[in-house]
This record gives sequence, structure tokens and C-alpha cells, in this order.
Amino acid sequence: MVQILDTTLRDGEQTSGVSFATEEKLSIVRLLLEDLKVDRVEVASARVSAGEYETVRKIARWAGSRGLTDRIEVLGFVDGSQSIDWIYDTGVRVMNLLCKGSLKHCTLQLGKEPRQHIEDIFRSVETARSKGMRVNIYLEDWSNGIINSPEYVFSMMDELRYAEIDHFMLPDTLGILNPVQTEKYCSLMLERYPRLNFDFHPHNDYDMAVANVFAAVKSGIQCVHTTVNGLGERAGNAPLSSVVAVLHDQLKVQTNINEKEIYRVSKVVESYSGVRIPNNKPVIGENVFTQVAGVHADGDAKSNLYFNDLLPERFGRTREYALGKNSGKANIRKNLESLGIDLDEASMKKVTNRIIELGDRKLQVTPEDLPYIVSDIVKTGHGAEEKVKIVNYALATSQGLHPTANVAIEINGEIYQQAAVGDGQYDAFMKAVWKIYDKLDKPYPVLSDFTVTIPPGGRTDAFVQTVITWKMDGRTFKTHALEADQITAAIKATARMLNIIENNNNKK
Repeated sequence: MVQILDTTLRDGEQTSGVSFATEEKLSIVRLLLEDLKVDRVEVASARVSAGEYETVRKIARWAGSRGLTDRIEVLGFVDGSQSIDWIYDTGVRVMNLLCKGSLKHCTLQLGKEPRQHIEDIFRSVETARSKGMRVNIYLEDWSNGIINSPEYVFSMMDELRYAEIDHFMLPDTLGILNPVQTEKYCSLMLERYPRLNFDFHPHNDYDMAVANVFAAVKSGIQCVHTTVNGLGERAGNAPLSSVVAVLHDQLKVQTNINEKEIYRVSKVVESYSGVRIPNNKPVIGENVFTQVAGVHADGDAKSNLYFNDLLPERFGRTREYALGKNSGKANIRKNLESLGIDLDEASMKKVTNRIIELGDRKLQVTPEDLPYIVSDIVKTGHGAEEKVKIVNYALATSQGLHPTANVAIEINGEIYQQAAVGDGQYDAFMKAVWKIYDKLDKPYPVLSDFTVTIPPGGRTDAFVQTVITWKMDGRTFKTHALEADQITAAIKATARMLNIIENNNNKK
């Protein structure tokens, strides 16, 4: 069993531009411990600010009410009793003491001789233990230390191993290690100090953090540090999602992590941090369970030939088949099957050609577009009839005044009109539409995401592709439109959404 210490709220918050509010930190702690089942959570650094002090107090109070106090940890410093008192007063009872793991850091940053630093560490450990606190130690810059000044590392460890320290944390502070080095140096520490508990703390400067976790655990390390979505200073830390997948699948070791919650927690942290998850990020990226090439969809239909152990269902996700110029009939058929549409070969060929044509024009095609394409080309009755039409709309915005919208829409042949005020032109438009739906007692979805893509080059007349994600009745779906005007594109994407829900309601 390998333990996971997650440091999203401490090391992850050192990502440029990221600062979590108190309620966000509380939410993330709860998600990590109760939903994801992370073993330990490092939530802050001592003495950062008065606001951080209050946040940590609230986290400690919450953890205490659930019997989780021993799983909350705070970074402290060798500064007499200042960090210890700060941490103790918050209610946290585990301190991760930051010490110097390389001779250069000790002599050049602290300006101390190794003997003096070791004595200061002993005093800090004794003070914390006298208050009933547990202590772990970070050997900051250990990777440089073990490479360039191993005698310093060993002389420090030879003495500190007799102190009351629970875990010795081995940070690759500057992300300089490769997997061969990681396994070599972690093995060296384990062989020399077999009775001690070691953690490995990677950074991703060379994009090898996950590979180095693999090597560290292979060497025998029993606890590794991660952050959600790989947040962290510079290039970030090892992403929890990838680490868990590698440990479970590649090394066949167990953790306590609940895989099904990984994607959901990652999306929450994405929202709080403002740092987007790349579409191709393993396990949690938007596109990583989407097959694009038609040959892949064909292989999946013939005994799952393009599946690997990373089944999307493990992580609370589903496999999708992209629609575009590389799709081929197999991808398109998979999507049509999910919509309950069955086409003959001649019709399939027409639909395939249209999707390839759209792909060549760099237009995005979604499963929600398929009924319209089928209806437009094949006219077989399988397609989605346009039951909702935007008849007219007038939008106005003025300096110092709220934008307004006057909207007329046709639903099943009847025209309805409403006006509304909003925080923006599109917001005013949507409020006018929802007024109509409220009067008709019609259900409608919640907008959960809104993205705008503008081609590079800086042209003011460039096309804007707007993709809107909607949630309704436990289902998530997307609509999009391409126009030179962003608001027009958003309204067209909304019209597609209105037709989707109208057709779905008529099927019930």
C-alpha cells in the first residue's frame, strides 16, 4: 500500500496567480479526505498571513469534528518556536519542518554551518514534541544534495534518525532528477536507513514528475506527494490523477484513492484555481477518452481493439467518438447509435461526406449536431425538426446602463416576446428567453461552461467559435456556432440547445 500526501493547498497554491479563498480551501480538504480518500493533506505554510491563520483554524476545527486531525499537516520553519506556536494555535497537530537537504542551501541561504543547522532542527523537533505535536521533515533540495554533497545528507540523517520524526521527505525541489537517478538515490536512502519512513516529493520541471514517482515507488518508497491537476510552482508538481493511474496500472500497487472521484475533484479545483486542465492531460483532460480516427472506432466495435486499462468508467467518465474529417463511418455510426438513429449505407455515406467537409473547414462537429446534419441531408425523418426559432432580437448597451434585450422566439408555430435587463448582452438575451419559458412552464438547462475560440492573427473580422456546455436532468451536452460576431454565435448555439431540449421533451 502506497500513501498519497496531497499538497494542492500548500505547494499547489504557489502556482502563479492561484490563491484559494477560505471556503474553497475547506471544500478542497473535504473533497480530498472524504471523497478521494487521500491519506494526508498539507494545507498551508505557517506565518503566511492573518487570513491564512484563520483559514487553517477552520480546517483544523472541521477535521477535529470528523476525527481527521492527524491527517492535516502544515509546513513550518526552523525559526525557534514561531512556526510551532503558529501551527499549534490553529489546532493543527502535525508540522512538516522545512530543513536544508543540500550543503549549498545550508551554508549559502541560511549562512550556517551544518552542525549549527542540525542543532537548530533538534531544538525545533523537541519543542514541537513537547506540545504533543508530530513532526515530519522536508530535506529541501535533497536531490541536489544527494548528487553534489552526499556526505552532508548522510551526516544530517545519521543524527536526525534518532530524533522523534515520523517521516523524512525527499524533495526534488528543482525538478532535476530523472527516473534512473530517482530510483538510485531513493534506494540509497532506504538501504542506509531501513527503519525510517521516507516520502518522495517531485517537481515537474523536466516533465518527469510522474515517471520519478514510478521510480521512487519501485525503489520502495511508501508515500508520494501530489497536487490536483499538477498545480505548483514553475512547471508544477506530480498530478494526482496520473500518479494514481501509474501506481495502480503500471506498478500494480494499491492506494486508498477512490478513482471514480478523481475527475469530479479535478474539475472543482480547476474552477477554484482558474487554471484550465489541458484537453490532452491524461485521465482528466477533455479529449483523453475521445477516439478521433475512424479506424479506432472500427477496432473498438470489433472487440475493443483500441482500449487500454485506462477505461473511462473507472474515473466516472465515458468514451466518446469525435466527429471530423478523420472520423470515418465507424465514428459516425457510434454517435448515431447513441442517439438512436439508424441509417442505411447510402445515407451514411452522405452524412460522412458532410462531416468531412465541415472538418476540412475547421468547423467543430458535436453529437448534438448530428440530427441536424441528418435532417438536412437525408430528410428521412430521423433528424431534429427545428421547433424553436429565434424570430428577432434587439440588443442594446450603453455607458453606465445595464444592457437590455428584446427577444421574439417561435415555439411550435407560436411566437412569444419578452424583454429583460442583464449584466451583459447575452445575459439579457438569456433572461428574456427564460422569461418566456417560465411563463410556458417549460423546463430549461443550466449553462455550465462557455468558451470562445478566435483564430490567431488579430483580425477583427475573424470567425468566432462559441461552445456552450449545458446541464439538464443529470445530462451534460454541448452546442456550438461559428460566426464573425461573438454574441451572434452564442445566440445561434443557444437556439440549437432550445431545439435539442424541445425535441427531447416531445419524445417523453
